[in-house]
Amino acid sequence: MKRTPLFPLYAQVPGVRCIDFGGWELPVQFSGIHKEHEAVREAAGLFDVSHMGEFKVDGPGSEDFLQLVTVNDVSVLEPGQAQYSALCYPDGGVVDDLLVYKLGVESYMLVVNASNIDKDWSWLQEHRPDGVNMVNESDGTALLALQGPKAEAVLQPLVDADLGQLAPFHFIQNVKLFGASTLISRTGYTGEDGFEIYLAAQDAPAVWSGLLEQGESAGLIPAGLGARDTLRFEAKLPLYGQELSKDISPLEGGIGFFVKLGKAADFIGKAALQQQKDSGVPRKLVGIEMIDRGIPRSHYPVYAGDEQIGEVTTGTQSPTLKRNLGLALVQSGYSALGTEVEVDVRGKRLKAKVVSTPFYKRERK
Repeated sequence: MKRTPLFPLYAQVPGVRCIDFGGWELPVQFSGIHKEHEAVREAAGLFDVSHMGEFKVDGPGSEDFLQLVTVNDVSVLEPGQAQYSALCYPDGGVVDDLLVYKLGVESYMLVVNASNIDKDWSWLQEHRPDGVNMVNESDGTALLALQGPKAEAVLQPLVDADLGQLAPFHFIQNVKLFGASTLISRTGYTGEDGFEIYLAAQDAPAVWSGLLEQGESAGLIPAGLGARDTLRFEAKLPLYGQELSKDISPLEGGIGFFVKLGKAADFIGKAALQQQKDSGVPRKLVGIEMIDRGIPRSHYPVYAGDEQIGEVTTGTQSPTLKRNLGLALVQSGYSALGTEVEVDVRGKRLKAKVVSTPFYKRERK
């Protein structure tokens, strides 16, 4: 299995448990999923997400190229801004969801899911015109996510930049951190305030160790994939392969806000998504809460009467709310709040109801 540059460090942590995550040996937990989840909600957690992919895109046609392949409107970005977006197939299915960073006038960085790096690279190369250069910098780039209400307090004393002036989905380049040159972005995947720190792979161990040491008094602890999943689930942030896929469009998967059907540029999948919107999205991603005792898990069938109307995409007992919750992709006719459904939990149908999402939303300053 592949390993990130930080594997030698976290492999030495007592109690750490690693799993195979899409061909990567990554920590699912360090001290316990619930403890790490709670730390991110109340203080801060540090995640190693260096398995993510980074592509540099530049050249005079780079904006037009990204307008063609992504569903969001790249033209609104100024250097120092980022946006969430998706790559779509002509039929509206999702190739991948990603972040687009505008580094300069004709220079961008795309951040893609680790399991999709090769597929995304091939898809983009297939549509890349002359005059646009692409470099896959995934192997040489590390990524740390410092997340939680105390993230700014931990990071601010260590950098010269004024993080208080850094708005969500904005970033600063060439920030020195423990001697390393970093790109610091106010983004994350937890529903909390926080930062994502991009840096050269060889510099990652020193920055990881330095952050944990400096942040210990604020309650900062290392966090693994397990807490990352429960945190993003509570905030209704989609996971590719569950809430989004080649068979689940961005309109069905709950990220329709980021699909700019009105942007001037045409994009791959636009016609199919426009038709889906005009005729009514056939399926919707909804929140469900169990009425009967049981936990909804991924791929559990969802029923209304004798008809299967969908399935659970993600489900668990919410560590923050202590409620048995799920996200489910169901026929749109059953998506209204309060609608009662049944979830097949290991062969037994249990009552549930459609509830509002996100399940958790942080209080903003």
